[in-house]
Amino acid sequence: MKKLNLLFFSFIFCALATVSCNKSKTEIAINKIDSSAIVKDSATIMAEKEAAAKTEIASLPKPYHPEDNAEEKISEAVALAKKENKNVMIQAGGNWCIWCLRFNNYVQTTPELKNLVDKNYVYYHLNYSPEVKNEKVFAKYGDPGKKFGYPVFIVLDQNGKQIHTQDSSVLESGKGYSLEKVKKFFSDFAPKS
Repeated sequence: MKKLNLLFFSFIFCALATVSCNKSKTEIAINKIDSSAIVKDSATIMAEKEAAAKTEIASLPKPYHPEDNAEEKISEAVALAKKENKNVMIQAGGNWCIWCLRFNNYVQTTPELKNLVDKNYVYYHLNYSPEVKNEKVFAKYGDPGKKFGYPVFIVLDQNGKQIHTQDSSVLESGKGYSLEKVKKFFSDFAPKS
């Protein structure tokens, strides 16, 4: 009887192991199909995001001018700032940078921010692009784009002295910028007199 029970349990164990093994192979095949679908879905999602970003970039104003002599333009901005008792706000980035264009558009289309900027700053968009890197100018200000990415903000006083460098990511909120954070940034570095 013990031999019969042992044989019976061995048979059941082998049957369950075979079913379990076959089930695992089936699950593996299904998982391979699912993972390739996920990869395709990820590729599709990425392509859709890239297309949306290109469309958004195309729709926004292009404030950067690679043809500028940046050193000369900054000198002119400093002279005007001194005359008008303002500081200079340099927004470094490029027309290729969606966050740079979003920031510019946000400031220009938000009256509260536009008024704050116009009252306190001479604004200059310092170009950085593969074609025109303005390396000498960026080096003068500590190469902030290498540290923070773009856009990055360099604030000069009316004498041309660098008084602050601002990482733009701390001003972000979702897919845009925080009104309170941007307003505080512009207020904090406005001329004190």
